[in-house]
Amino acid sequence: MNNKTEMATLANGCFWCSEAIFKRLRGVKSVLLDYAGGLVKNPSYDQVCDGKTGHAESIQIEFDPKVITFEKILDIFWHTHNPTTLNRQGNDIGTQYRSAVFYHDQKQKELAEKSKKDLEKEGAYRDSVVTEITPFKNFYPAEDYHKNYYEKHEGPVLQFCH
Repeated sequence: MNNKTEMATLANGCFWCSEAIFKRLRGVKSVLLDYAGGLVKNPSYDQVCDGKTGHAESIQIEFDPKVITFEKILDIFWHTHNPTTLNRQGNDIGTQYRSAVFYHDQKQKELAEKSKKDLEKEGAYRDSVVTEITPFKNFYPAEDYHKNYYEKHEGPVLQFCH
């Protein structure tokens, strides 16, 4: 059996909620919380929250493509946040909460672009999808206290997870 896995790096608002959703999927091996797409090396949460580093709160998903496809991950991504709000998810406002697909190869880029076009064509949202589709350049792991945040703080976090 081939144990080859792939990576998907996505930003869809608060990574606490994203981690909780994606780590429950069959075929997902791991979900790392990180800061992606920015210019500062090894930023802290406070630096990212200031909105000046260029990073987005992101998740990096390691998955088995024989069990769950990148297309399925994208479908879940589109439907678990609002991809029509620029630099905002619910109460969270700033570039660090932007919607983004950080593709790892040409195939992921093409699939993400097609998926975005299909989503708009089907009229899933009234407004235009503003999700950026950009090459993966870097990510820096988030601090340990963010891991499993949803499970540790389920009641208070529910107000932020849509």
